[in-house]
Amino acid sequence: MDLVKLGGSVITDKGKVTTLRPTALRRLAAEIAASGRDVVVVHGAGSFGHIKARKHRLNEGYVDDGQLPAVSEVQRDVRTLDLAVVDALRKAGLRPVSLPPSAIARLSDGALRDLDIDVFRRYADLGFTPVTFGDVVLDDRRWFSICSGDLLMLALAQSLRPRSAIFVADVDGVYTADPKRVRAAKLLRAIGPANLAAVDVGGSTAHDVTGGLAGKLERMIAVARYADACLLVNGLKKGRLLAALRGKPVVGTRVRP
Repeated sequence: MDLVKLGGSVITDKGKVTTLRPTALRRLAAEIAASGRDVVVVHGAGSFGHIKARKHRLNEGYVDDGQLPAVSEVQRDVRTLDLAVVDALRKAGLRPVSLPPSAIARLSDGALRDLDIDVFRRYADLGFTPVTFGDVVLDDRRWFSICSGDLLMLALAQSLRPRSAIFVADVDGVYTADPKRVRAAKLLRAIGPANLAAVDVGGSTAHDVTGGLAGKLERMIAVARYADACLLVNGLKKGRLLAALRGKPVVGTRVRP
């Protein structure tokens, strides 16, 4: 089994509220199907979640009653995105099933306390492709909070011990700095605790409510403990996800525990 995290920056335009990148999504779905691998798909919320969640401080938990309509609205928006992901996978020939975290996960002060892993296993055993995503869920300390796709990747990796865990982003891998802002940024072929300090995390996107680049790197390194291979590849480049799923050499960053 393999885990694939479709980053929100790849399947949505993170600068425009609730804006899909349909061409990229269709191609990535086709690559997952063409790999022939049993895959669990996790996708980010992108512009369907982060912008409104940040505006209403949903990652902080309950502040006042004015947030409550936003919780409902963001849950609706990320389900709209999830439906698009499920439709793309279905049209690619797979049998996807949606597993919303708000129904199967609980947080405790922002940390994932409980996730029904058995439902993933049972659907996968029947030949389905489980699909889950970043969502607003109940939190026993904050009332509600954000359950990110990266938190879900870690929990799934710990329980399923996948052959590979592939993070699909909109850049070629992990760089020493944000390559969109710093021309001299260098691609790191491997990243782990030993060279984590070489990465300038100051350029994280302003809309991210799940810990920014620093948090993402820490969670990817944690995921790498439980997968035979953990990679970050560019989902905007044709064929890279497919090559990674097939275990072939691919431009990207290998994440080490």
